Amino acid sequence: MNGRMKQNRREFLKKLPLAMSIPFALGGIPLRAMAEDNALTRMAKASFDNPRVLVILQMHGGNDGLNTLIPVKNYEEYFSRRPNIAIPRKNSSRKYIELDSTLPLDAQVGLHPDMAAMKAMYDIGRVSIVQGVSYKNNSGSHFRGRDIQFMGGSAEDYLSSGWIGRYMDRELPSGLSYPEDFPNEQYPDPLAIEMGNDVSLIFHQAGNIPVSISINDPQGFANLIEELEGFQEAGVDPRGLPPSPLLDNSPYYNELKWILSLEDKSKDYSKRMADVYNMGGETSVTYPENYPFNAPDGSYRNRLSPQLKLIARMLGSNVCKTKVFLVKIGGFDTHADQVENYNSTLGSHAALLYHITTAMKAFQEDLRARGIEQNVLTVTTSEFGRRIGSNGSYGTDHGTGGPIFVFGSGVKPGLSQKNEIDLSLSNVALQYDYRQVYASIVRDWLLNEYDDTTAKEKLDVIFPGLTTTGTSDDVLFDEDLKLAQQVITGSEGFVSSRFTLRDCYPNPTKGKTVFSFRVNAANNVSLDLLDGNGKKVKVITNKQYAPGDHEVTENLSDLPSGNYVYELRSGSFKQAKKLVIIK
Repeated sequence: MNGRMKQNRREFLKKLPLAMSIPFALGGIPLRAMAEDNALTRMAKASFDNPRVLVILQMHGGNDGLNTLIPVKNYEEYFSRRPNIAIPRKNSSRKYIELDSTLPLDAQVGLHPDMAAMKAMYDIGRVSIVQGVSYKNNSGSHFRGRDIQFMGGSAEDYLSSGWIGRYMDRELPSGLSYPEDFPNEQYPDPLAIEMGNDVSLIFHQAGNIPVSISINDPQGFANLIEELEGFQEAGVDPRGLPPSPLLDNSPYYNELKWILSLEDKSKDYSKRMADVYNMGGETSVTYPENYPFNAPDGSYRNRLSPQLKLIARMLGSNVCKTKVFLVKIGGFDTHADQVENYNSTLGSHAALLYHITTAMKAFQEDLRARGIEQNVLTVTTSEFGRRIGSNGSYGTDHGTGGPIFVFGSGVKPGLSQKNEIDLSLSNVALQYDYRQVYASIVRDWLLNEYDDTTAKEKLDVIFPGLTTTGTSDDVLFDEDLKLAQQVITGSEGFVSSRFTLRDCYPNPTKGKTVFSFRVNAANNVSLDLLDGNGKKVKVITNKQYAPGDHEVTENLSDLPSGNYVYELRSGSFKQAKKLVIIK
């Protein structure tokens, strides 16, 4: 090597932490593009006729499910178990938000007051919620708990691979060789990206090492690679492979060949990643940046927004074929100061719930604006829940069960009907095994498999020990979860059962008319009468209504005969119908 190339090589290798993996960063966001012989990137061999993408949102630290979803029927017992952190239900400007008044009383829950964005998404059919998710013999350990849920096994298993990795491996077609054949014209992108610098077991297949490149921005990454002389001379490799055959397959030879392959993959992906990022263009949606209320230092900034904004931009290029993203937000290990001692609705946990729900709402709006909302599903994961009772430090300790949320236009919206939380216990008991939840997502969203036998065969590999009726460690299932739509048919039925403007009567009318409607949120309701030109001629009502059915009687005898439209607005819901006035 000449001196300049040696210097370039040293500068390049300084940017490669040669440990288990090496992170990318796009737009300043650290991330990990799965490469060298890793099951996630070898997913590039799979068919991409299905454009569906999965985003996994890791709530790191163990989310407190009981201050996220407050039990309505057993509120008094809930309050008695955690009086210093309980969310109020009345006589407060920041009381819990009633999620769904159409559910039976024993299934109703309230949302934390900083989860108004979640309520808005739920009301338009973009959220599915499963409560009491855990696994038998929950460890209560951050590291072990995270590994168990990432590997897709039981508490007794020690698998070296993860359920996403096995899904990828199971779906690989034959006839292609990685890394030799990849990237190529048909599959030019890294097919799985993990935000941050960790190596998550969920993406591993046994024996594979995740590899990626660390940069500050996509264009800088591309420029760095182009400066390496080894990439500038076509057909010539001046980098100096060990002499053959004496050192073939020696540790030195294999290590150097591995390092050089990193450069090859860096060159292959660098310009593509920069191009995809730039092609996506800036968003028209404003993502939330800060928590608007009181919170401890470090909790104000929304660290999820930039990650989701980056994903929307990449997918918005309409050429990106990355299939799985892992985004992360930490701070859920709330042993102390989960709430402010003067107000249980404020504090670090409140800020985190605000960050997640507002960022997810912006993400959905961004995807919708880019015309790709129907292609993306997001599911949460957290290693465990918190204890039912609070501690003396205004916090909660490690527990077991907690909720999982699924977001997107492809969800089967609603709240799991099973709500059997026994508040007299120390922990939220297991209602759904986590494998049951994620297997539902894999089956109906990733596999999109219509044949039950074929789906079962695939799931047997992806989730060892899982059956249609339970698990090998004696967890029994009494219902088949359906959390995603194999064919997206929309959420009109879900919405119309919760918000609706009914036919007024009499219609046609000469005088008094009764207008009736149903709302599922304590929002302001406006009901206006418009003439044939769309001009507002009468305000029938404009005030806040409680969830439920309502009637308003209005005398219209002062209006001339003709055709009119009456229009209802409540939150994001809007509906209009015709009315005829006769004399």
